[in-house]
Amino acid sequence: AVGRQLWLVRVRCVPEAVEGLARALAKRAETSWVQIASGGAEVLCMVQTVTDTSAAESTVLSRLPRTPRVTGVSAHRVLHPFFGGSESPLTKNGPLTAEQCAQLSPPAAKRVTGPVELTAEDNALLETLALDGRAGFRSLAWATGWSQTTVRRRLAELRSGGVVYFDVDVDPALLGSWTSAGLWLAVAPGELAAAGEALAEHPQVSFAAATTGVSNLYASVQCPTGTALYEYLTGPVAALPGLLSVETAPSMRVVKGASPIVG
Repeated sequence: AVGRQLWLVRVRCVPEAVEGLARALAKRAETSWVQIASGGAEVLCMVQTVTDTSAAESTVLSRLPRTPRVTGVSAHRVLHPFFGGSESPLTKNGPLTAEQCAQLSPPAAKRVTGPVELTAEDNALLETLALDGRAGFRSLAWATGWSQTTVRRRLAELRSGGVVYFDVDVDPALLGSWTSAGLWLAVAPGELAAAGEALAEHPQVSFAAATTGVSNLYASVQCPTGTALYEYLTGPVAALPGLLSVETAPSMRVVKGASPIVG
């Protein structure tokens, strides 16, 4: 909506370098959801780039292959999200009822047909909200130089256009899910949409999207235990239409979430 592309980036490195690499990536403004995965052998993160800019032109991505002790880098552009963003496992799985979710949900966003031009004031507004989603109109007015009335009107416009949404980042362990993993799935092209839509309905899935690369469908999943993950992989995942293969990358630790603040 704002003329940016989203990339899923896998960085493989020697185990002793993974902690420092993850922290360095987490400090970059264009990264989010930086996590150590695969037993400490790789770092997974999301990187935003400007539309029509190749992955190689990204400051982060152009430097990674030349970083000492990095053994491999692969970047997968997110082509179509099936679940995530403004959609949350909290509203899909509870503990709120469907009626409660409806009361808390904003009006349906109007479909955005092209990139939205953001002003410097808009960016200041978004940066302030990224740091504190509860920032009041007075704080937002101070950050943008607008009046509180203008802030209220502009924020309503951005929300109704689907540019801005508010999300609650919850530790899955608090809801009983102690095992997290990333799934890299290869699906027959003709079944990709059906597989993605089916995956989005699974209660274990917190994010799902079609991507570029050898594996064309990615999902972030949470399960109570390793046994539950096994049952999920051999049950609902195995039943996905057109499934050719699955690679499972267990998540060891999240270093940075959606917020620019490093955890």
